[in-house]
Amino acid sequence: MERFETSGGTVRWASSGSGPPVVLLHGTPFSSYVWRDIAAALSERHEVFVWDMLGYGQSEKRAGQDVSLGTQASVFAALLEHWGLESPSVVAHDFGGVVALRAHLLHGARYQRLALVDAVAIAPWGTSFFRLVRDNPAVFERLPSHLHEAIVRTQTATASAPGLRGGVLDDLVAPWLGAEGQAAYYRQIAQADQRFTDEIEPLLGSLDLPVLVGWGEADEWIPAEQGKDLASRIPGARLKLFPGAGHLVQEDAPAALTATLLDFLT
Repeated sequence: MERFETSGGTVRWASSGSGPPVVLLHGTPFSSYVWRDIAAALSERHEVFVWDMLGYGQSEKRAGQDVSLGTQASVFAALLEHWGLESPSVVAHDFGGVVALRAHLLHGARYQRLALVDAVAIAPWGTSFFRLVRDNPAVFERLPSHLHEAIVRTQTATASAPGLRGGVLDDLVAPWLGAEGQAAYYRQIAQADQRFTDEIEPLLGSLDLPVLVGWGEADEWIPAEQGKDLASRIPGARLKLFPGAGHLVQEDAPAALTATLLDFLT
C-alpha cells in the first residue's frame, strides 16, 4: 500500500484498475480489507481507490492519536486532493458514511455519485456493546489480551448474518491484536461522538447528487428501518435492501452488492 502523511500519522492507501474513479470507505472496526472482492470487480471498469483510516488496518496507530470522525473527514478531503480527484464516485460503509458526508457537506469535497452502505449517518447509532465501551474505555484497555481478543472476535462476528467465511474473521480481527492494536481498538470507540452526525443531519436535505442507500435487511448493528429513514431524508435517494445480509453486506452478499454498485456507478 502507498503512504500519505498527515499531522495525525501515516495513512495507507492503494489503487487499481482504470476508468472513472471510485473511492471506497470502510467503517469500524474494519479496514479497506472488507472491500477487497468488490474493489477487484469494480476495477474492471473503474480506477478504484481504497484507504485505511487513521488508527485502522495498516494505517498508523499511536497513543494520543486523534481518530475522531471529524479528523477522518478532514483526512479524506486531503486525500482526494492528493489523488487529484475532483469529482469521484464514493461508496461508504458504516463510519465511512459520516466521513464521506462530512467531507462533502462541510469541507467542500465534490462527488459524482454517493453510495451509502449500512452507513452511520443519523442518530441513534452504536450497538449496546459499543456504547458500553465508549463509556468505559479505560476499563477495556486494561483487559488481558486473551479476553480482549475473545471480545473483538465475538462482536465482529455479529456483523454478518449468515456467518463469515473461513479465515475472514481472523483477518478482520488481526489489526486489533497486540498492545498497539488493543489500545487502538478502544481509542477509536472512545472518540466516536454522536455530535459528528448531529452536525450533518440537518444538511442531508441539501444533497444534490445521485445517492444510493444500500442496506442489509438482517443488519443487527444498524436496523434496516434506519436505512429507510436515511433514504427518505435525501432528495431523490434510491433505496436497495439486501435480503439475508447483515451489517457487512460486502461479506454476506458480495455479488448482489457488486451488481448494484456497477449499475449505480454507470
